Amino acid sequence: MQIARVVGTVVATQKHGSFVGAKLLLVQPVAPDDTPRGGTLLAVDGVGAGVHERVLIVIEGRAAGEAVGRKGAPVDAAIIGIIDSVDVEA
Repeated sequence: MQIARVVGTVVATQKHGSFVGAKLLLVQPVAPDDTPRGGTLLAVDGVGAGVHERVLIVIEGRAAGEAVGRKGAPVDAAIIGIIDSVDVEA
């Protein structure tokens, strides 16, 4: 799992049949202090996240699809949780 921030939405009028009804969001992986890490990803939303929210994502291919109830779908990343807070102790 990774922490990410939702940075945008994607609307696709034509898409693979396994994505009908799916909400697609752009997410930016971030460090616990909210600094960006790597490139922006397209993720299937499984929890009703919104733009600017911090979320938990999985980037595990088959596991990502199964996490959002889309077994066998071509999913690279999935949002599986909305983060309320992150506490880091030194």
